[in-house]
Amino acid sequence: MEERQAEDGEQILLEIANTQMPFGRYAGRYLVDLPEAYVLWFREKGFPGGRLGVLMENLLEIKVNGLEKMVRPLCRDAAYRRRRFPG
Repeated sequence: MEERQAEDGEQILLEIANTQMPFGRYAGRYLVDLPEAYVLWFREKGFPGGRLGVLMENLLEIKVNGLEKMVRPLCRDAAYRRRRFPG
């Protein structure tokens, strides 16, 4: 059971790093780069259904704990990984 949860956690982190927001003001941005305020707004209004909602709920935990730096290196886009991020 714990092994399954670890695999699920790894998969969620990979998806957060490599999934782009499909709609809205920040369409095309990787989820990890969404502003925290935007993700908090979704928490108040309701996360989208399906896998995107699951990813955004987990993203919120990453954001409020300041762990984005751990997720960004997981992005498969080499040009993105070379970018410099503040902080």
